[in-house]
Amino acid sequence: MYDYYYGPESMQFTFYRIPKVLFEAESVINISTDAKVLYGLMLDRMQLSAGNGWLDDKGRVYIYYSVKQIMRALSCSNKTVTRLLNELESVHLISREKSGFSRPDRIYVMNFLAVVYKVHHETCKKYISRDVESTPREMYNLHPNNTDINKTDISDTESILSISKNGCDTMDGYTKYEALVKDNIEYDILLKDHPNEREELQEIAALITDVMTAKTGSIRISGDDKPIGIVKSRFMKLTSEHIRYVLQGMKDNPVKVRNIKAYLLAALYNAPTTISSYYSALVNHDIHNGLV
Repeated sequence: MYDYYYGPESMQFTFYRIPKVLFEAESVINISTDAKVLYGLMLDRMQLSAGNGWLDDKGRVYIYYSVKQIMRALSCSNKTVTRLLNELESVHLISREKSGFSRPDRIYVMNFLAVVYKVHHETCKKYISRDVESTPREMYNLHPNNTDINKTDISDTESILSISKNGCDTMDGYTKYEALVKDNIEYDILLKDHPNEREELQEIAALITDVMTAKTGSIRISGDDKPIGIVKSRFMKLTSEHIRYVLQGMKDNPVKVRNIKAYLLAALYNAPTTISSYYSALVNHDIHNGLV
């Protein structure tokens, strides 16, 4: 007898997450599906690394993921793993450093939003730097006119980075990065589903962008100074469901929040690790009260 999921039951499990942008952005869309899955596995391992304090002298999180471990996880050969690692490295989604004889490489899992933005920026720069009388066809392919497309149904990360007629160099980099963040958390859909919380959603998107564009240093969360690399690794896991969870938490909080930025930082940072237990508790509550 097979059963269905009811209500929030689908959120009670732990999942591997693969960023949508890897299937949409022209700069990385052509890497293999297996490489994208491997990148998702590596993102998940970053959480363990951050907890173990695996940071270099610049505060950057790194992971250890041996070829044998990857072979076991993906049920593939040594040759295939080598190809997948080379694929990810070729598009700058990972960076490897030798750790010495017979030891696995130290792997840095690169920020996929930064990778997509940088490649896109360099592509634009190449075209607009040409001595041409009109905009080349390639630029129109990169920046199509999407005025007839419903952005809540189709989310095109590359076309969302529209440029002025003078080229993408004139557009603020922060704004482009914010557009990628909003796409990652399905911001338009969140606005549609939560029209009365537009201000909170704007603040959340801006806060995530601030964190993801920070270069070095630390961020104070719940009274502790967290290395920026650890905070970024958490924020890279955020989805629209985590944002809904944070919004619900704000509604349920009976205490007036004095420092909303500090509250949101803590809520967003903890969301990936607490959302499953929250929904599990809701399901257990409903079962106990005969609602399921």
